Amino acid sequence: MGETAIEVSALQGPPPGVGPGVVPRDADVPEMRHYVSRSAPPLLVVISGPSGVGKDVTLARLRELDYNFHYAVTATTRPRRPAEVDGVDYWFVSEAQFDADLAAGEFLEYHRFPWGQRSGTLRRELARIKAADGVPLLELELNGSLAVARELPGATTIFVDAPLSELERRLRARATESAGQIEERIALAAKQRELAGLFDFVVANDERERAGRECVAIVERVLAS
Repeated sequence: MGETAIEVSALQGPPPGVGPGVVPRDADVPEMRHYVSRSAPPLLVVISGPSGVGKDVTLARLRELDYNFHYAVTATTRPRRPAEVDGVDYWFVSEAQFDADLAAGEFLEYHRFPWGQRSGTLRRELARIKAADGVPLLELELNGSLAVARELPGATTIFVDAPLSELERRLRARATESAGQIEERIALAAKQRELAGLFDFVVANDERERAGRECVAIVERVLAS
């Protein structure tokens, strides 16, 4: 992915706890600041989109392809939900552990949500995938996706989209956030959707299985080229 219109500028040095070799990036979606390493595998697929858009179905369909995709499990400070498994859905870590990994330079990128939690991609996850001769498959927030794409020209970025009314319906139906958190997520989704055109591909998720198949077709074309 080449240069984009998004305004991403370096800060005046890394914040406390960010290890050496990490380049800070600040994009123009409020309250979300990203830090990206320059060392990572040359080929990976990044899926992004607002909360509730159905990225899980897209990821599941991509992992069915015969390309040895490996999901890069994200580290997060948010509490584990009842059906989630540590090390499978996310690495659930404390704030102290997150800080320690930052200080050790373990993150490819990370971000802080407006509601307080932090999430990021661990270098050791990409090392694990590389050791298995796999293709990393990342699910990232918008700014993290664009920041990684700027540093890794071989990355393919896909933004999965849906109308705000549908996103709100899905968030309320899954009932995992408070009413206030849902409002924050919808407000953030509106800003994210304005920047969807900065991605390599945009897929409308009006129906989850169809959108999953479309993402599969995109990735197959990219990997075959």
